[in-house]
Amino acid sequence: MPELPEVEVVRRGLESWTAGRTIASAEVLHPRSVRRHAPGPADFAGRLAGRTVHPPRRRGKYLWLPLSTPDGPADEAGEALLAHLGMSGQLLVGEPDREREKHLRVRIAFADGGRDLRFVDQRTFGHLLVTDLVPDAVGGGKGPGLVPAPIVHIAADPLEDAFDAEAFFRALRRRRTGIKRALLDQSLISGVGNIYADEALWRARLHWGRPTDTMTRAEAARVLEGAQEVMEAALAVGGTSFDSLYVDVNGDSGYFERSLDAYGRRDEPCRRCGTPIRRDEFMNRSSYSCPVCQPRPRRMR
Repeated sequence: MPELPEVEVVRRGLESWTAGRTIASAEVLHPRSVRRHAPGPADFAGRLAGRTVHPPRRRGKYLWLPLSTPDGPADEAGEALLAHLGMSGQLLVGEPDREREKHLRVRIAFADGGRDLRFVDQRTFGHLLVTDLVPDAVGGGKGPGLVPAPIVHIAADPLEDAFDAEAFFRALRRRRTGIKRALLDQSLISGVGNIYADEALWRARLHWGRPTDTMTRAEAARVLEGAQEVMEAALAVGGTSFDSLYVDVNGDSGYFERSLDAYGRRDEPCRRCGTPIRRDEFMNRSSYSCPVCQPRPRRMR
């Protein structure tokens, strides 16, 4: 599933091609892709027509296009087109007369007749919906101001100004869980998934099962620093693409897979000490770590 860097790459691409344009029409080709839009596909399409798109925003793994109010000024936003890419979702821009993609689910055309926006999703786990924007509940005023209602409970992500490192540490200490489970909890910190959790913990030299209630402030800071560093590095090369499903708005893959230090490197030498990277089963997935640099704690959660 795309994590924060991959979604941010898409957001940046959308900013170049959609901001300031007016939607002419929306076509829903698979109702499952708008299943979270309770009034249905026809309402989804009708609420997009005629709306001007504001610069896209993102929190964690969600991104949204703020929309002008139906009868108000174009620079005033009250709703948003919210997107979650799921396992295989892609938001692609291109010439409107190009061939339709095999797994095209939603197509959005613009009034200027230029490049259109297409939601392509092979597995249909992703979704789009039009929803209200509400006051941001996190960040003490440092966040985006308004966020889509369905994600108001999502925590700030580690690349946001709204992220509060001290509050994160206090929340960790209150939890009785392992540090990797905490990193995957989107109500505690958003945008971190399996890949970047492993990478952050490798950089912080902490085992994924370390109990959060034993973490020191310095250790929590190392985890945050590791997450921020690895995500910024991934952003610089377009994110991590393990297959053709993870692409930017132009259909291009990222290259950070080549720079991963832990994730997916089972039995390969640790880049710090040379010890073979181990793979452990974790929440029906995998967790990768170095047995020497990230020793297993005596007590695990």
